[in-house]
Amino acid sequence: MMNGLQEWPEPIVRVQSLSDSGVSSIPDRYIKPPTERPSFCHLIGSSSSSSSESSEVEAVAEADVDANIPVIDMSGLQSEDRRVRAETMRLVSESCREWGFFQVVNHGVSPQLLDRALQIWREFFHLPAQEKQLYANSPKTYEGYGSRLGIQKGAILDWSDYYFLHYLPFSLKDYNKWPHLPFNCREVIDEYGNEVVKLCGRLLRVLSLNLGLKEEFLQNAFGGEDIGACMRVNFYPKCPQPELTLGLSSHSDPGGMTLLLPEHQVTGLQVRKANSWITVKPAPHAFIVNIGDQIQVLSNAIYKSVEHRVVVNSGKERISMAFFYNPKSDIPIEPAKELVTPDSPALYLPMTFDEYRLFIRMRGPQGKSQVESLKSPR
Repeated sequence: MMNGLQEWPEPIVRVQSLSDSGVSSIPDRYIKPPTERPSFCHLIGSSSSSSSESSEVEAVAEADVDANIPVIDMSGLQSEDRRVRAETMRLVSESCREWGFFQVVNHGVSPQLLDRALQIWREFFHLPAQEKQLYANSPKTYEGYGSRLGIQKGAILDWSDYYFLHYLPFSLKDYNKWPHLPFNCREVIDEYGNEVVKLCGRLLRVLSLNLGLKEEFLQNAFGGEDIGACMRVNFYPKCPQPELTLGLSSHSDPGGMTLLLPEHQVTGLQVRKANSWITVKPAPHAFIVNIGDQIQVLSNAIYKSVEHRVVVNSGKERISMAFFYNPKSDIPIEPAKELVTPDSPALYLPMTFDEYRLFIRMRGPQGKSQVESLKSPR
């Protein structure tokens, strides 16, 4: 209950309203410290660098432009050719171990449904302000229309608005907290959530088998059929000074697994790989899948959650839909006993997801500091 906090510590300003007002500079509360700002080589639309930059820095920039997270064709899992199935499994395993991120195509969710879902949310964020304010959220649950994460007074904020809603368990699914406009949006959200839940279940089975565990291990560790699922739709308005801020600060996802549906025409997501930020180039109608902190704990860090962030754009707005597939809130999560050996001792102490997610709700995105704090003392 966020220590009983019912309201945000400061008046809420909608980032979209700042953008629409035509401001030429962003307020100080959105300006990131120099070490957290996007560098010249990561800015969307950036095509040149200062002549004073070293050739070494320029080489890193070129690598970032050319790199991308793996794209995996999921139809290979149903192939009659055993070698194709094995190769698809291998690609998923390698992506989880080396990247913590991958894209999936031919995943079984209708492209028409994906397009409809993005369109209804685009229309929602362009409704009159008074319509959206009917769903304004609070720190108590976060469900609804929001513009900040974390409750620290005076915190530096991200350049984004969002809509957060619960999908599972059914006891938390409250249609009254879902927007009623645009027309048919609740039906589309429901259909989309149902399809993505099924896809998450299929992916968890693949991850379990690749860890050498029983097919249903991760699903059962999450609570079987009694899992948690929620959605955050992110809206990143145009920004007059994208080099000074971020749409979403660096973080790893606190939950189990995330499926992100972005608009593929506009990039924004960046994934940390070693000391570089890789700008993800979304494939059309692909989901971007990433490992969350809970799977890092369950796998005893064989699979790792990875820091990621979002940069913004001076010329284009952007929408993405993040679907979080999480453990039941009151189940202690700890490394699978099958993966703990004298040579690979348990790295993490048990903690319920309910206890765990309070961290990001209170402090906002903080890199990987929360999952690192769970490590067992040696």
